[in-house]
Amino acid sequence: MGIARLLAKGWIIFCLFAAAHALHLSFMSGMPLGNSLGAVAICASLFIAMGLLFVGGFGASAGHSTTPLLARLKPHHLLPGFNEGVFVVFVILSWLNQVLVAPEVINRGGAGALENAIYFLLPGQRALVDALEACTLDGGRIYAAAFTWLLAIIYLASASSRLRLAAGLIRLEAGEKPQLLGPTLRAFLFGLVAVVGIQFLCVGSVYPWLACSAFADITGALLIGLAPLMLSYLIVAALASLLASAPEK
Repeated sequence: MGIARLLAKGWIIFCLFAAAHALHLSFMSGMPLGNSLGAVAICASLFIAMGLLFVGGFGASAGHSTTPLLARLKPHHLLPGFNEGVFVVFVILSWLNQVLVAPEVINRGGAGALENAIYFLLPGQRALVDALEACTLDGGRIYAAAFTWLLAIIYLASASSRLRLAAGLIRLEAGEKPQLLGPTLRAFLFGLVAVVGIQFLCVGSVYPWLACSAFADITGALLIGLAPLMLSYLIVAALASLLASAPEK
């Protein structure tokens, strides 16, 4: 799992998730879906292309390969693995929960139980609740955050059970195409970013920095509905790279 591939996947999901929320917000504001669809699609395509151009340049410079990019592109590179498939499904579930379920289940029994469990488990959830209460905002955001954290924990536990397989794939890729950053350095970089993400999200250091308006727009939707899942994916990538750097037995 190279850095370029991880960045490309993360950027595409980030842009599509943000675009989906932009469409939903414009629809909720009364704008016809057909009027906003074209503008949002163009913006999302431009942002995706910009990110992939940067990531592609980084990957090409790190690969030291004289083979053209299209010649190196294989059909299996376009197919997501099991972990990636589960991750995409969880992202879709998180978005559907944010826009369809969470606003309708505020203070109900099952929703309240999940909120209380995540509130007890994660300091970041407590910091989010304090920030939303100070802004007199909820609208299902607390339940949506709790549901996303539940999905993130499930994904982390599921993907961690296949770490040896992921590490083996990393070793095979490194043997087929030497990369600029080895598994040890990649594990360090992934782990460093994961530690920052844990501080911001699990501990909740990022929420006091945000204005109340951020929780009501796409920024808050991304932090609540996508960031915990991406943090889990990054932790799995760091652990797999660290395991791949160890000598085979």
